Amino acid sequence: MTTAVGSLLATLPGDRYTDPGNFRREQERIFETEWFCAVRSADLDKPGAYRTVQVGRESVLVTRNRRGDLRAFLNVCRHRGARLCTQQAGEVRRSLQCPYHAWTYDLDGKLTAAPNLTRMPDVDRGSYGLHTVALREWLGYAWVCLAEEPPSFEETVMGDVAGRLGGGDVIGHYAIESLALGRRHTYDVAANWKLIVENFMECYHCATIHPELTEVLPEFADGLAAQYFVGHGPEFAAEAQGFTVDGSAGFARLPGVPDAHDRRYYAVTVRPQVFVNLVPDHVIWHRMFPLAEDRTVVECDWLYAPEVVAEGTDLDRSVELFHRVNVQDFDACERTQPAMSSRAYRDGGVLVPSEHHIGEFHAWVTGRLEGPG
Repeated sequence: MTTAVGSLLATLPGDRYTDPGNFRREQERIFETEWFCAVRSADLDKPGAYRTVQVGRESVLVTRNRRGDLRAFLNVCRHRGARLCTQQAGEVRRSLQCPYHAWTYDLDGKLTAAPNLTRMPDVDRGSYGLHTVALREWLGYAWVCLAEEPPSFEETVMGDVAGRLGGGDVIGHYAIESLALGRRHTYDVAANWKLIVENFMECYHCATIHPELTEVLPEFADGLAAQYFVGHGPEFAAEAQGFTVDGSAGFARLPGVPDAHDRRYYAVTVRPQVFVNLVPDHVIWHRMFPLAEDRTVVECDWLYAPEVVAEGTDLDRSVELFHRVNVQDFDACERTQPAMSSRAYRDGGVLVPSEHHIGEFHAWVTGRLEGPG
């Protein structure tokens, strides 16, 4: 690893972004042990609606039961291990049926039927139900954890948000759970997930690749780290009427957002795979799905007051600003990924002072890989 010199702090070495074995350890030690933001709760709008997501090495099935509660299971039939739901999203009437041998489970995961099951009276249907995955709902999203003993949701997920915003109650001003989905973009990024996190955590690059963003947030042109100062939100440019691609007016301030947060932007990283962007009239929510050492799918939701979406309001100028930011960021990450295997980056690179907080993220990742388990 590169040795720190003066104001320069060493990064991770290049093979931490390219080695398949390292990525498998990250799957096992990070994504399969931490709380992972899986689906937007409102996407599963009725009993039997389901979605499958990749969490570490596992396919996780999230569905809504007959009582309207969300449940999560490993997407594996208990009979011979076939994938239970083969589509990314869908809807069933009352049960989940394996397409291989027709073992059938209710929406709470209990085995209810199978060919010739009545001839096997010694089979305990409760014992052969689907493997349950821990699930919590918060801010309108379902978070799952594969660990047998999940870490404290309050100390990890909620703690990351509170630590950035300067208090646990601040995020509540935006009432994210009551917002409506205005737009969703999915990006398939040919880069390691850590490069995407690192990019989101700093703005040293903003003046170089984000001309539209720095027009609205001029503070970013000076390389300010978006998340470096607890409770700080860069202020909109005086001439910017709203957080839009051309600086034109956006929408009415969300009802709970206080005057102190008006005309300000806040960025939050929730380890290991969520980015939340808060502006007065909407919220932009990223979920990362690391699929390989050099591939990460990112789903980005633009969330607005329900009446804005219901009225069919034109969202294009609002959505376009951060869509361009995403494309610019992910293009930069894809340009960086090939160099991670270069001999020039074998020992890593360096972080300038405004990026030093990325070192804390590196330490967090390294600690998870080197810890017990």
